Amino acid sequence: MRTLVFAEHDNQHLKGETAKVVGAAQALNAPVDVLVAGYNLEAVVAEAKKLSYVERVLVADAAEYSAQLAENLALLVHSLSGEYSHVLAPATTTGKNFLPRVAALCDVPQLSDVIAIESSDTFVRPIYAGNAIATVQSSAIKHILTVRASAFDAIEHNGNADVVVIDSVFISENSSFISAELTESERPELTAASVVVSGGRGMQNGENFALLEGVADKLNGAIGASRAAVDAGFVPNDMQVGQTGKIIAPDLYIAVGISGAIQHLAGMKESKIIVAINKDEEAPIFQVADYGLVGDLFEILPELEKSL
Repeated sequence: MRTLVFAEHDNQHLKGETAKVVGAAQALNAPVDVLVAGYNLEAVVAEAKKLSYVERVLVADAAEYSAQLAENLALLVHSLSGEYSHVLAPATTTGKNFLPRVAALCDVPQLSDVIAIESSDTFVRPIYAGNAIATVQSSAIKHILTVRASAFDAIEHNGNADVVVIDSVFISENSSFISAELTESERPELTAASVVVSGGRGMQNGENFALLEGVADKLNGAIGASRAAVDAGFVPNDMQVGQTGKIIAPDLYIAVGISGAIQHLAGMKESKIIVAINKDEEAPIFQVADYGLVGDLFEILPELEKSL
């Protein structure tokens, strides 16, 4: 049997998560196909073809897939799933949205947030907000997995896969795309950035997040936030890092005014280097930090930016 990997993209560029999920699929020791579904996909397909270890790139290029509605994608992937023993997607907003629907259509359970693959039927995933790691053996006839991309290394781009065009178009009657409000930023995308500067409740209000921007700009980094800051209305929820937000593992993570609740730590504790700035020396964030600075962030951040 074969493995199918769903490609994460924006209809213009392939996102970094895809190369990492293909890297995860290597452990299954089966031929790997990548599904690219969207609209006007020439540039995305050109990138997907170069992914190492990929034998075929399946291309579903239709206006109906441009918004990547979960209902339409689920019907498409289910229609292709017959020849695949494993279907993998990144544990992103898109993957978490449509893949459970695929599992339901296939009448099999889904395994979420897989961080290691031990064999074709044995997988490792975090539970209890990352406080414990479970090794799960599945007896399902088909394995549907969302993969935590930050746990795997990206494969190289030196392949030359065959391209197979998928003509079938699936349209759900239950939903339709109306509009999207996107946050525009010149900074790197949060899940792809090598440096992330995050603020928490200690920032006190949304205006004070401007203090993080100076540091992030000097480091060419992205800006994130804790759930407490998002729930307080300081920043939009697409900036949230944590168990119910974005799971990231940058080279450098700077946590400013973040106490370090379990939910937040689950989203960033795999970062290579963690720096914590907090006036409470007992804050849990210091237990995972490589470097900690106890003090007033409103004094420390301007000094840090000046030093940088």
